Amino acid sequence: MESKMNKILVFGGTGYIGKYMVKASISLGYPTFVYTHPINAKTPSSKIQLCKEFKSLGVTLVEGEVEHEQILKVIKQVDIVICTFPYPQVMEQLKIIDAIKVAGNIKRFLPSDFGVEEDRIHPLPPFQAFLDKKIKIRREIEAAGIAYTFVSANCFGAYFVNFLLRPYENNKDISVYGNGETKAILNYEEDVAMYTIKVANDPRAHNRIVVYRPSKNIITQNELILLWQKKSGQNFNKVFVPEEDIIKLSQNLPPPEDIPISIVHSIFVKGDMNFELGEDDLEASKLYPDYNYMSVDQLLDKFLVDPPPPASAAFE
Repeated sequence: MESKMNKILVFGGTGYIGKYMVKASISLGYPTFVYTHPINAKTPSSKIQLCKEFKSLGVTLVEGEVEHEQILKVIKQVDIVICTFPYPQVMEQLKIIDAIKVAGNIKRFLPSDFGVEEDRIHPLPPFQAFLDKKIKIRREIEAAGIAYTFVSANCFGAYFVNFLLRPYENNKDISVYGNGETKAILNYEEDVAMYTIKVANDPRAHNRIVVYRPSKNIITQNELILLWQKKSGQNFNKVFVPEEDIIKLSQNLPPPEDIPISIVHSIFVKGDMNFELGEDDLEASKLYPDYNYMSVDQLLDKFLVDPPPPASAAFE
């Protein structure tokens, strides 16, 4: 393992998954930088509070726009760059790639992937158009000769449990997409972040794709609902949404509303996460067998005791 003194820079560090990356980096002992838009009178109070928390943890906050000279200056000060930009900002990473090429000092770049393995799936057109942008970023990184690790973290567990089960709503109906028998992978956000900081510093993951597929986190919708019924002591009414209805919605909803339903089809109906892993594939829980990740079963326990998250949490 490389020296623990690699300096890590996170773009998008105040966003939904970004904040977990920052906290994981600090907890593992790495000097951590967060590049963020300048804080001003329009900045949400939640972001101001998070930035204060980061500072108290020892994070170096760098305020600026995604503009070449500004990001080049901070990139020259670090060793590893991780980007967690949300979908609308994915192409902004071309500016980061340009700055990394000029700086010439970056040991590893992890672009904003963290979902399905885009090079190995073929979803409905709205989701494919979404993934094409991420694929373009991957190809640009490779063409530039930048050292990388590409991450396929599959589903953010807490977000998708909230989406599938609606545990904080007093509703007995639960939507089931397709027949509910397709296996998905739900990884707790804190574990996604911890694995990511580990692979970013791991020579084994140099210029490789790492898939996060821990065995205890592979689950169908029907299994998830049954588990939640047992834990919550409630009975739910499953409302099945046929595949043809989902496909029609993906064709008829206006952009960008057509993207989420296409993602649902890819993950929970088509099962795009379930491609075969070969001998050469890297899987996170096998790379770090001693890391004690949170299982879906344990994650559901959190929903019995934790307060609900802000409604907009995953779309920051």
